[in-house]
Amino acid sequence: MRIGINASFLRKPGTGIGQVSVNFLRKLAEFSISHFRFPDKEQVDFFLYCEEEPTLDFVLPGNFHLRPFLPWWKRDDVARKILWERRVAREASKDQCDVFISLYQAGTVLPKKMKHLMVVHDIIPTLFPVYRGNWRQRYAWRGVEEGIRRATSIVTVSQATKNDLIELGVPAEHITVAYPAVAPIFRQTLSSETSARVLKKYELTAGYIYHGGGLEVRKNTESLLLAYASLVHTYTQSPRRQLPQLVISGKIHSRQNPLATDVVKLVHDLHLEDTVRLLDFVPEENLPALYAHALFFVYPSRYEGFGLPVLEALCMRTPVLTADNSSL
Repeated sequence: MRIGINASFLRKPGTGIGQVSVNFLRKLAEFSISHFRFPDKEQVDFFLYCEEEPTLDFVLPGNFHLRPFLPWWKRDDVARKILWERRVAREASKDQCDVFISLYQAGTVLPKKMKHLMVVHDIIPTLFPVYRGNWRQRYAWRGVEEGIRRATSIVTVSQATKNDLIELGVPAEHITVAYPAVAPIFRQTLSSETSARVLKKYELTAGYIYHGGGLEVRKNTESLLLAYASLVHTYTQSPRRQLPQLVISGKIHSRQNPLATDVVKLVHDLHLEDTVRLLDFVPEENLPALYAHALFFVYPSRYEGFGLPVLEALCMRTPVLTADNSSL
């Protein structure tokens, strides 16, 4: 049997879909080593279609074949995504795959003879029109909706997303809910040396309020900063009361990006430079310590397919303040 896997998000391990992709392949590799070592088992070959050669902290068995490629359009935008998902279907056909697995919701349309299992994390552009702000985004998302409807079966990460898919017209019997787990690093004991190193790196003192998980407008960081500014004003009226510092991590996007919160401008306009720390992107190996030494983790997202940062914080025994919506 030949199984193709769209592993495009291996190049973005800091995202939720990237984490799911990496850890799915880690477990699949472990299973393959233990399951297929017996001579009576059918040989299964896995073809991993990637946009670049991945850097993994585990070894892929010999029956895993990397197929890195980029379409002719190299700029990382909607056009490349559309071209990638069309070409990956052709590559899977050339490799004569019997089954194809998309590790995220994709517009890949495969030959009818090839079974297609698709992991759907969310259908955010269907629910939030701002994610369909131009004709390219609208065209791409129509393709994704078509890909979802034509998939042989769907695995989704929460009951909330399953309900959304049913509203989209996908039969309930075609959908299986399988909850993702956090990366192994969030299950390990955190050493005092690691804690000290991370706190020193970011010039932090334990007891701050922490917010992370991305700075898309959907994550609602603007409301968090407005609320925090109100608290700062209240607390400064009494010299005996001190508000914990607010620490925010996440890639700071261009001010021209309509889907990202301009946190730099907000912090400046709200006069929070002395009480808010913007860390920019934080690699995964530093996140456990950031969670563990926070007074609490705040995640006021307006919508999540699952919301891995909440589970990561809880695994580090950190209290969480989050929104009461979607999977949250």
